[in-house]
Amino acid sequence: MVKAEFILRHTLVPKAEVLSESEAEELLKKLGVRKEQLPWMLEDDPLAKAIKAKSGDIVKLIRKSPVAGETIAYRVVVPGKMAETFEREEAEEAPAAGELEEEE
Repeated sequence: MVKAEFILRHTLVPKAEVLSESEAEELLKKLGVRKEQLPWMLEDDPLAKAIKAKSGDIVKLIRKSPVAGETIAYRVVVPGKMAETFEREEAEEAPAAGELEEEE
């Protein structure tokens, strides 16, 4: 298992922090959205684990950008495991055996 300190130091991993309840409420009010409408981050995500985010938390992601300088994004942590998500997506994308036809 990779240690949190290595994940957080990687150059491609954005700086991340869990918002407090008051910060989360203020953000949702400012954006005019409900928590469920934010993009998701699985609680099994290595970054979520590294910052000890739990289901229902809102995570602030701060990315360095050569063009914009810095961009900020928000994610809500949801229950789930990455492996289960990929397995479900693959099952939905795979055509049934009867759907495969040879092209002439």
